[in-house]
Amino acid sequence: MLGRREIVDGKAGKYVWQTYKEVYDIVIKLGNTIRTIGVGKGEKCGIYGANSPEWIISMEACNAHGLYCVPLYDTLGAGAIEFIICHAEVSLAFSEEKKISELLKTAPNSTKYLKNIVSFGEVTNVQRADAERHGLSIYSWDQFLKLGEGKHYELPEKKRSDICTIMYTSGTTGDPKGVLLTNESIIYLLEGVKKLLKTINEELTSKDVYLSYLPLAHIFDRVIEELFIYEAASIGFWRGDVKILIEDIAALKPTIFCAVPRVLERIYNGLQQKLSDGGFLKKTLFNFAFNFKHSNMVKGKPHEQAAPIFDKIVFKKVKEGLGGRVRLILSGAAPLAAHIESFLRVVACAHVLQGYGLTESCGGTFVSIPNELQMLGTVGPPVPNVDIRLESVPEMGYDALASKPRGEICIRGKTLFSGYYKREDLTQEVFIDGWLHTGDVGEWQPDGAMKIIDRKKNIFKLSQGEYVAVENLENIYSHVAAIESIWVYGNSFESYLVAVVCPSKIQIEHWAKEHNVSGDFESICQNQKTKEFILGEFNRVAKDKKLKGFELIKGVHLDTVPFDMERDLITPSYKKKRPQLLKYYQKEIDEMYNKTKN
Repeated sequence: MLGRREIVDGKAGKYVWQTYKEVYDIVIKLGNTIRTIGVGKGEKCGIYGANSPEWIISMEACNAHGLYCVPLYDTLGAGAIEFIICHAEVSLAFSEEKKISELLKTAPNSTKYLKNIVSFGEVTNVQRADAERHGLSIYSWDQFLKLGEGKHYELPEKKRSDICTIMYTSGTTGDPKGVLLTNESIIYLLEGVKKLLKTINEELTSKDVYLSYLPLAHIFDRVIEELFIYEAASIGFWRGDVKILIEDIAALKPTIFCAVPRVLERIYNGLQQKLSDGGFLKKTLFNFAFNFKHSNMVKGKPHEQAAPIFDKIVFKKVKEGLGGRVRLILSGAAPLAAHIESFLRVVACAHVLQGYGLTESCGGTFVSIPNELQMLGTVGPPVPNVDIRLESVPEMGYDALASKPRGEICIRGKTLFSGYYKREDLTQEVFIDGWLHTGDVGEWQPDGAMKIIDRKKNIFKLSQGEYVAVENLENIYSHVAAIESIWVYGNSFESYLVAVVCPSKIQIEHWAKEHNVSGDFESICQNQKTKEFILGEFNRVAKDKKLKGFELIKGVHLDTVPFDMERDLITPSYKKKRPQLLKYYQKEIDEMYNKTKN
């Protein structure tokens, strides 16, 4: 079933559901209309907007009639939308009602290809006039469905090798790349995930419920929702506002919860704040319960058997915060800090798993295993249906044949993409002899799990000739509890590293209180004592991890605003855009280098 919350007198009520039979009937009507306006197999259909039943219905209509589904990123501006429409040659676009104006801004350049726009809701007279001025046909959702009434078109024959979707990746440099995924690659991925869930005794059933809030324009959420549809399980859609996400969770009561690390970090920080405000007795009880359960889990006990009494009297409220029924939490898209994963594995009363995959590998390629605490900090072993090998990166000192195998992660299997649309040159760069070269550097663990330790291209040389693998350093320095994110910078004209840090408000304010540093969060972060504290923590971690002298951070700038998409500093999948970070913080970088030289 597909569901959304009903709105009564401006207030959100319960979830209202459509059965899959009802959804199927709308998909058939929509497909008939698409064919009626002359759009057929092999043509490109864009979908733009936040997750909704209409998004899924539009996607399935594309699947049924052999159209290439082209998600248009809800988190990108009109420039990228225009690029994707023109590059993919999108002739029909479905759009969330409030995104119509953004879509129309792509005209007149996009109208060489774009001919029809369908709103998921209504169309205003101004929008209709604007569309007609550019030669576009525009329809409301109900109006478009009526066009196909009384029409019937046979579904075209489709092959495994047919392209199902062109999913554009949020590149950290340059224009997005169109990843071509076939029917076969998606089906193989779904079957692999099904086999994995069966192996760990967590099979998906029609009784499972999923909250759709991560962007459907990303492969992570897309394949999860495809799997739920595959199993006739229920998908409830959020209202599109992160501030009221917790209300939607409480109303839906999902059984499976997927998240990117930033969401889980917010949950972790919120719990830490409540603990900090809870008083001595509550804090003491929580710490005792946590240590007791964690100790039993380390000894090999499953989380549900490690401390059932404490689950009921101490950790129950954490579980209720996620609706009370969650049994599986899956983190993806970016690395989840080990201390957060460890904490949530104990207090969430659910399996907390971390996965790894690329759009080019159709999502999940590695997933950690429940109740295996030694896998903390890793992405687990490979999923079924893929082959994995490491390739040495000698210029970075990584040897795939060493006693501790390290190297670039390469993937082979039928889940892989067919290439980058209209970019054979880029395809040949990463697709060599049937192996996808991910650019990520991994380290095989003795238990068969993979640990992501670096990024092949994120390497630069300092003025003394030493090479710095910056992503590996960022992962190491991220162990400092007082920070939420870090960007490390250096170049060939300087002999040392500096960093821009987004500190943890809770941790920094707690430290400031203990060390008589007064003021609000902003002024505390500008205080030299705070910067010295952060640098001291970096030095402590560096010493513990036996980092070399040139890998130490000598200057730090504290920004109270986390790296965000609004300033174009990260991609929608939370990867750092390093050229943009340098451009944005150039003044602070120059000041840090000038200050340390004086």
